[in-house]
Amino acid sequence: MNPRRIAGAAAGISLASLGLAWAASDPAPADDVAVGGATTVYATGQNAFSFPAANLSDPERTRFVIGNSFFKRNWVQAPASTKARDGLGPHFIARSCGGCHTQDGRGQPPDFTKGLSDQPVGLLLRLSVPGQDKVGGPLPDPVYGDQFSNFAVNGVQPEGSITIRYEPVHGRFADGTRYTLQKPVYGFKGLHYGPMAKDVMVSPRLAPQVIGMGLLEAIPEDAIRGNARAQAAAGGPIRGQVNEVWDQPSQKTMLGRFGWKANVATVAHQTAGAFHGDMGITSSLFPDETCMPKQKDCLAAPRGAQGKQPEVDDKTFEDVVFYTATLAPPARRNADDPQVLRGQQLFAQAQCAVCHRPSYTTAEGPFPRLTSKALSGQTIHPYTDLLLHDMGEGLADGRPDFQANGRQWRTPPLWGIGLIQDVNGHTRLLHDGRANGVLEAVLWHGGEAQASRDAVLRFTAEERAALAKFVESL
Repeated sequence: MNPRRIAGAAAGISLASLGLAWAASDPAPADDVAVGGATTVYATGQNAFSFPAANLSDPERTRFVIGNSFFKRNWVQAPASTKARDGLGPHFIARSCGGCHTQDGRGQPPDFTKGLSDQPVGLLLRLSVPGQDKVGGPLPDPVYGDQFSNFAVNGVQPEGSITIRYEPVHGRFADGTRYTLQKPVYGFKGLHYGPMAKDVMVSPRLAPQVIGMGLLEAIPEDAIRGNARAQAAAGGPIRGQVNEVWDQPSQKTMLGRFGWKANVATVAHQTAGAFHGDMGITSSLFPDETCMPKQKDCLAAPRGAQGKQPEVDDKTFEDVVFYTATLAPPARRNADDPQVLRGQQLFAQAQCAVCHRPSYTTAEGPFPRLTSKALSGQTIHPYTDLLLHDMGEGLADGRPDFQANGRQWRTPPLWGIGLIQDVNGHTRLLHDGRANGVLEAVLWHGGEAQASRDAVLRFTAEERAALAKFVESL
């Protein structure tokens, strides 16, 4: 039996309480199957993204389960009989972290074929106006803040509703096969606090799968900066840049690793920011409500924790950070399949691996706010350089974020991408889910990735299928 499966069974009663079961088959004998090193779990199905790192100790697994509870269960409006999780809102887009990251997975945009019938939850819209705030980040819209909230607690108006329409983008491969992409166009209706600024900039963001975040934070900073140096030295069109961002927990500027524009440096900041912006839950890091000055009903709404302290206490917050940081990446599947191996060759041939760097070794630690040694010294395979790249006009949102400009996006990790269908029942990719599957995501690439996209356009149907099969094995 695989040793990581034994490690999982050792936590039996705790993991069973989450409804998790380990995969029955042993992994394929490939070098990079254990994508998270010793943290890797061999799991498939709907719970594939929900396991703790396989090398956690039993006490750490208990902490993981506690963090899971506060990540997945709904927070409620204050005042409430429960004091542990009250304080939702007043404005929000989800009632729990798991409301956007369903099963610790990826959010989904509205059905492109049916239009927008319900307001999206896992898809949010960032807002800003030209200029920078005091720490170098985007300036919020003066009326609606830095994130549009389409839900609110009783007695408070939601900020309004999001509208989405779609424009077809037609093209063809070199072999004559035609394709059609769907370009989303975003708007607002029913704005309850008046118009937005005339120069407001809007950027859609889809909630990604949460796996392996602690491992990404554990990648040595010089390895990420080295990616940028190597790409610049190569002299080609691919020239990634780091984003330097403000980290609220450490109160200093750090290298950005998380978010679609690498605008967040640490798991702790990402977690506190999501509590604050997505659910309206205050913490020691973000102690003030998100209500803007013109939102009088929001400002007057009752506060959680009896109004005496941040709505998520420090211990609970740290448990959620621990949970988020130690969610394990699941192992690769079908790594020795001939079609997958052919796709891996084509992935390298098209220069995809320049940005989607396969492997790293994590630092020895210790890591801030995370006492576990589980993430130290692991050989991991996330397939990302964690750099910003100009992705062309087709994907541009026109909205800067710290040092990222309106055409740049962070290279997203590819691990777990082939399990999104199992976990979340869809295959929507890219920053706003506009791509339905791997091949459509490639076809949206432009800018620095234009040559790679053009190479894929020249692939035969068999080669395109092999490329997608390889990426889906990750």
